[in-house]
Amino acid sequence: MTNITRRDCVRGLVGLAALATGSGQSDAQQSTVPSQGMGRRLRHLSYSDMGGRPDSVQVMLNRQHLYVGHMFSNGVTILNAEDPRNLKPVGSFTGGDFTRTHHLQVSDDLLLLANGANIVAMQSYDNIRGYFENALADSITNRKKFRSGLSIHDISRPAEMRQIAFLEMPGLGINRLWWAGGRYAAIAAHFDGFTDHILCMVDLQNITKPEIVGRWWMPGMNRAAGEQPALVQGRRVALHHMITAGNRGYGAWRDGGLTVHDLSDPAKPKLISHINWSPPFPGGTHTPLPLPGRKLAVVADEANAEKCAKGMFSAFVVDLRAEENPVPISTLPAPKERDFCGFGTFGPHNLHENRPGTFRSEETIFSTYNVAGVRVFDIKDAFAPKEIAYWVPPAPRKLVDPRPNVALAAKSADILVTTDGLVYVTDWNAGLNVLQYEG
Repeated sequence: MTNITRRDCVRGLVGLAALATGSGQSDAQQSTVPSQGMGRRLRHLSYSDMGGRPDSVQVMLNRQHLYVGHMFSNGVTILNAEDPRNLKPVGSFTGGDFTRTHHLQVSDDLLLLANGANIVAMQSYDNIRGYFENALADSITNRKKFRSGLSIHDISRPAEMRQIAFLEMPGLGINRLWWAGGRYAAIAAHFDGFTDHILCMVDLQNITKPEIVGRWWMPGMNRAAGEQPALVQGRRVALHHMITAGNRGYGAWRDGGLTVHDLSDPAKPKLISHINWSPPFPGGTHTPLPLPGRKLAVVADEANAEKCAKGMFSAFVVDLRAEENPVPISTLPAPKERDFCGFGTFGPHNLHENRPGTFRSEETIFSTYNVAGVRVFDIKDAFAPKEIAYWVPPAPRKLVDPRPNVALAAKSADILVTTDGLVYVTDWNAGLNVLQYEG
């Protein structure tokens, strides 16, 4: 495959605009959008529709196999990635009907899997904002039977996910979790009596008998204890997930901002600081990536409204030299090739999280930007980040997302980068693409 030139990129973006806006351009003009997308310093290698289930979210790699959770359909798909140009579905796992298992973590031939309510399968929303602007406990009015908790799987035989433990968590289940090996996992879980997902620390010392040892939540979330929510209608406080570095935990709380915790005693997570830039920014704090060597963090706010209806969502560089007083010092530059607000959802979703065994850098940041694809940033100068590479995917042929009033547009979701520069990027509607970073 030859490299795509800058001229190809410009021509492709014009075609992409036509596809997204329905401007009436001819098929010949629209065909200028290459099926492999377009970019700079990111070369497309291959695509997989996940064996006919293209609603892909979190992706993990172990023993040359990919494990991908799904957003709307139930379960996990396993792909043989020995040849990244030819991914092959070789196995799957499901927690059962109405059980979403979209997020997972792997280490040492073990896989930890989030089990929770397949919200969209049991609930009707008018648009994507219905989920993001209501407390989870109030969002689901048509609750059905599902599995809620943490399942642990032996993946030493890569095409199999042999469950060896299940930790039940009575409630609406897990959103995301962080575990890069070791004794403790940091989990965002909902428990009955709470408004939404809170921090749950799980001890994995006995891997077949995991145990909840600590919990922490924002004031107002424990409804069963009589706490009163402080946020106004249309705003949601919930732990999206926490990433840890050493004995520190960094929590993203959607419209509740960023927290820094001392996890020296996992049974008693201690709050060090809390900052919230929403308002004036629209919220949706999603991914808190610590860069401990530089005493920084990159914190991405998830875009959660179509056509920039809530304003621009950003990814912030936060100075943590005084961790009791986090200070945002810059934002990653927004893509500007065209007016991405004109269609679909535009803005950050997730960051490559610098997991052990993958590409790790405190200067080069990989991010997904929904309709604007994959973006790579140089933050050597933390006060003046710059974009150094990008890849924009084509629009999907059809929607998998069953919610009404959702645009037929790309939705780049999660990302994993290997030590040799392979980039695995998922899409809520359009499967998994493999790119090669040429930076």
